[in-house]
Amino acid sequence: MASKLFYSGPTLTVLHDEYARRGRLDPNAQLVSSSSVVVDAPVERVWEVMADLATWPLWASNLEIVELSDVRPGAPFRWKLNGVALRSRFAVVAPERELTWTGVFFGYKAVDRHVLEPLDDGRTRVTVEESLAGPLLSLFYSERKLQANHERWLAELKAAVEETVAADARDAAMSR
Repeated sequence: MASKLFYSGPTLTVLHDEYARRGRLDPNAQLVSSSSVVVDAPVERVWEVMADLATWPLWASNLEIVELSDVRPGAPFRWKLNGVALRSRFAVVAPERELTWTGVFFGYKAVDRHVLEPLDDGRTRVTVEESLAGPLLSLFYSERKLQANHERWLAELKAAVEETVAADARDAAMSR
């Protein structure tokens, strides 16, 4: 129990290269969470919204993009979530399939995976998985809170994507 409480995980470089880039989370992290949602839109529309980080603050609550260059493997970005400053770096950018990054805040290290799965009926399943590790983390943060953040994020992503699809349908109907 004490060893888990003080677990700090692999170095950020190892976490990025050996875990995130290979589609893996840190299985020994104090917190590991996974949540999914089905979006009523094709995978290309979900990707379009999800991969456009510059627009995240328009639809995601309590989120601010501080610094962003390209959305490509190895590119860094800085952002704030619920007022907490995070430094992240993209690990996987596979259009219409996966967007994964590693991040660090207050010395805690995370792998965030966003996996898209096209469904037979034209909808898309989006799954968010995260591992979060660092000494004493479980004393003030829980898997329940982590999962609640993922579920809020997924609900907001779903609403944003579905609104763009509805707006396109309205535009198409008006142009007829």
